[in-house]
Amino acid sequence: MNTRNLLVLPDDLPVPEDDGACAHLEGMNMPTIALASTSGAKINLGLEDGISVVYFYPMTGRSDAPPMVGWNEIPGARGCTPQSCSFRDHHSDLLNLGAKVYGVSSQSSEDQKEAVQRLHLPFELLSDSSFELATALRLPTFKYNSLRLLKRLTLIIKNGSIRKVFYPVFPPNENAANVIAWLQKDDA
Repeated sequence: MNTRNLLVLPDDLPVPEDDGACAHLEGMNMPTIALASTSGAKINLGLEDGISVVYFYPMTGRSDAPPMVGWNEIPGARGCTPQSCSFRDHHSDLLNLGAKVYGVSSQSSEDQKEAVQRLHLPFELLSDSSFELATALRLPTFKYNSLRLLKRLTLIIKNGSIRKVFYPVFPPNENAANVIAWLQKDDA
């Protein structure tokens, strides 16, 4: 198997367990913290009207970068590209349900801009490189070598209030479909 094909998830990925690290989020109001977006604007998720789907992910890989040794063995780490592509592929469905989509990672806006262009993402990625939003929400993180990264989770937010939390997210390539199913059955 080609381990550098970032679009394909290996069959033997470890499944992340729910460690309770996101149990406090449902019902919380989003903090009013502005994050840099790939469009160059600042986006404040706490001030967004309507429904926002915000998926948090560790980092998008690059096929031209050296393999990340041990990455596949970390439960929940692998799959940022398939997750982003699933939100890309279901973007019109989410828009039809009245939802805006954002992806958030601790990567720099420059790295995120590369991912938006390479993956043809029709929505903005937001950089929380200072972990300001992650700290305010008490989001779970993990270490990979010297990097601190966000664990994968997805929030459905309505008018600044967190209505639904998907955590852990596995498999990541089914996250968008699971969000759509929830939005269709809920009066979000």
